[in-house]
Amino acid sequence: MFDVGSGSAENLYALRPDFKRVDKAFVSHLHSDHVGDIAALWIGGWLSGRYEALHVYGPSGAKPELGTAAFVEGLKMAFHWDITGRAGALPDNGGKLIAHEFDYKQINGVVYEENGVRITSFPAIHVLDGPVSYRLDWNGLSFVFGGDSYPNKWFIENSKGADFVIHECFYTPEGLASYLGFPPRQATFVSSYIHTPPAAFGKIMSAIKPRLAVGYHAILDPEMQQEIIETVRSTYGGPLVIANDLMAWNVTKDAIVQREVVSAERVQPPPTSPEYMTAKRSGEAAYSEFIEDGKWWEGYTPPPLPDK
Repeated sequence: MFDVGSGSAENLYALRPDFKRVDKAFVSHLHSDHVGDIAALWIGGWLSGRYEALHVYGPSGAKPELGTAAFVEGLKMAFHWDITGRAGALPDNGGKLIAHEFDYKQINGVVYEENGVRITSFPAIHVLDGPVSYRLDWNGLSFVFGGDSYPNKWFIENSKGADFVIHECFYTPEGLASYLGFPPRQATFVSSYIHTPPAAFGKIMSAIKPRLAVGYHAILDPEMQQEIIETVRSTYGGPLVIANDLMAWNVTKDAIVQREVVSAERVQPPPTSPEYMTAKRSGEAAYSEFIEDGKWWEGYTPPPLPDK
């Protein structure tokens, strides 16, 4: 997965994936709308079929405490009670969260390479030092994912020749001011100095010329969406999609086919695998004598515990 922002776990669960295969997250930067559901993926995936660690790949920061490793350690501390309380009931390794931090300054540096999949990173420009974008190459196909960023040379240089390129397409300053009530200065700064407004998005894609350009990172109010599309079209005439939740694409060398996911509002995760059921479990959460003495023995007796 590339970025796991707040709300994304709900969409992921609607797809009922095989969670043992959802074990890697590549994060562009540490804003909550890009990493806010890492904990839900970590613990929820563990509950739903993942029996090995969740690996989080992400950039360093200007200081150690601003990097991905510190973020992951903070999550471990924040959810220590949760993880400890599940001892013995769930596979041991599935409760592990492992950070793979790399230098945010690296340009086209390899972040991950396995089974023919090669993922590289390059810097982005957003609020503080640290954000990055990613490129994935596999089997002669390429995918570029940009998190939030001011338009930058690294993205253009490392995205040329890619098949599928996704980059934020933020609001215009006028859109922020009109629809969301931002004062003019703040609207211009947010839209055009730390994000990429629609006209700039179009210029980026005109320079890259991907097989498909995908914009995201805006509330798709109909009027705002129309303004975004019209503004992009003033600078870019190629294949374009403004993404919405639960869009899916099949990318081959011959075609890129877009589909809309249909899912139920309330779903259960798919059945767990035999490997999940037999994975090592050790220890067992226990109460103190003080809490044990608080049980209502006179009014309630639980059924006997089975041996297995």
